Amino acid sequence: MSNKVYFIGFGPGDPELLTVKAFNLLKKADLIIYPGSIIEEESLSQFKGEKISSYGLTLEEIVDIIEKALNEGKLVVRVQSGDPSIYGAIAEQINELKSRGIDVEVIPGVSSVFASSASLGIELTAGCNGVAILRPKGRTLEEDYLEEVAKLPLTIVILLGVAKIDYIVEKVGKIRGFDEPCAVVYHASREDEIKIISSLRNIAEDVRKLGIRRTATIIIGKAVKGSAERSYLYGCFAEGVKG
Repeated sequence: MSNKVYFIGFGPGDPELLTVKAFNLLKKADLIIYPGSIIEEESLSQFKGEKISSYGLTLEEIVDIIEKALNEGKLVVRVQSGDPSIYGAIAEQINELKSRGIDVEVIPGVSSVFASSASLGIELTAGCNGVAILRPKGRTLEEDYLEEVAKLPLTIVILLGVAKIDYIVEKVGKIRGFDEPCAVVYHASREDEIKIISSLRNIAEDVRKLGIRRTATIIIGKAVKGSAERSYLYGCFAEGVKG
């Protein structure tokens, strides 16, 4: 009898972006629990296991279902959108599972962060010191420190925030200026993907015109426009190296 549940990153939506390990586990799974508000059951149609949407279920109800299936000797897969480690709410699930003596293995997936940058054909770290991934404050987050992050030489990536685009523009724009490049990618990697490349000054209106209200990634910073700077990767560090 198996006593392990697998948390699988399903990626941003394109099934071909699944890792081989995730695909093979889904193929063998007896029970697939998926977030029905984000991932459509049709996306899982090639996998034969029983499918249960976790939408509307409490944490305890989800874990009860997993525990019962494992006790019946079933292979259980818990599907998470994107990569489980970014706003996947897996910590609370893992804590509850471990309190019941159930092991967990997490299989990474392609985050919408990286699917969006790939779609735009940009390097998130071009011409800057790094990347900050965050979400705006709301019902479950008291503060977001957007202004503080905007002061740093980083590309800002915002998830779960397109519905608050005006607030984001105001917070970041007053620090970086409203001509700062900004992009929004809706449903990155999916057939109905929409890309907007604009500036903080115009991005909110562009988003409203297209009716984008959720499931979009916001990227702010000079990396959106690309960088003309040459890195050291193909130059200086190669000097003196023979091969």
